[in-house]
Amino acid sequence: MTEQRDVTTRDGIAWACIEALADMPEAAKDKLAGKDRRAVVCTPSGGAHAVRLTLAQDWRGMAEADLAAAIEEGLARDAR
Repeated sequence: MTEQRDVTTRDGIAWACIEALADMPEAAKDKLAGKDRRAVVCTPSGGAHAVRLTLAQDWRGMAEADLAAAIEEGLARDAR
């Protein structure tokens, strides 16, 4: 099972983020998400729609503010 990371965006919404391809071999992750990148899915509490992100391989170590900003950018991208 993959490790979940929780973060709250500036609007107060709590998000649960997991690596979408966590159980796949590293070569497959690199091929699907990009070299040293990872596909991450973040789902808000309350069940609105999830946001799919492509983040650096070490995304679990990102500052909370940076992960929240990536979620907000993903939301803005999806709204276009």
